[in-house]
Amino acid sequence: MFGGHGYIREWGMEQIVRDTRISTLYEGTTGIQALDLIGRKVLADRGKMLRFWTRIIHRFCRDNDKRKMQEFIKPLRRYYREWGGFTNKIGLKAMKNRDEVGAAAYDYLMYSGYVSLAYFWAKIADAAYDKLEAGTDDPDYYQAKIKTARFYYKKLLPRAKMHKEVMMSGAKTLLDLKQEDF
Repeated sequence: MFGGHGYIREWGMEQIVRDTRISTLYEGTTGIQALDLIGRKVLADRGKMLRFWTRIIHRFCRDNDKRKMQEFIKPLRRYYREWGGFTNKIGLKAMKNRDEVGAAAYDYLMYSGYVSLAYFWAKIADAAYDKLEAGTDDPDYYQAKIKTARFYYKKLLPRAKMHKEVMMSGAKTLLDLKQEDF
């Protein structure tokens, strides 16, 4: 377990082992939060809260459709628009088979998180552009914010596509596995 380290109390190995135990709680909590989001916060009110949130993103995209912001606005617009569409599809599938919600929940949560963070990074980039245009004593700080937003959009946001694909694959493949198959 200690990889040749042995049991030495003063190096903090006990603390590390205790701290890693929390990961088992986090995984369960993620699943519960995912079911709560799609089941109670989105589908139970027929998407009302989701539409409220995506309207906020829509207004931001509409109001910040400047040339310098296109690298952020164009993908953000594409993601938030598809969000409502596949939410409806999951809801319709769930009317026939309740397991569809559970099968999609985790990936729905992750997709929602990636797109929501994309919105916040776009807002940060827009504010940084405004500061740079107005003049600032610390242009490097604001340039770093724009570069970080760019990093998020190029390296992290594309992961949302994978989550969409998985959640839309449905419950059948997941539920085809029986206990005996293991």
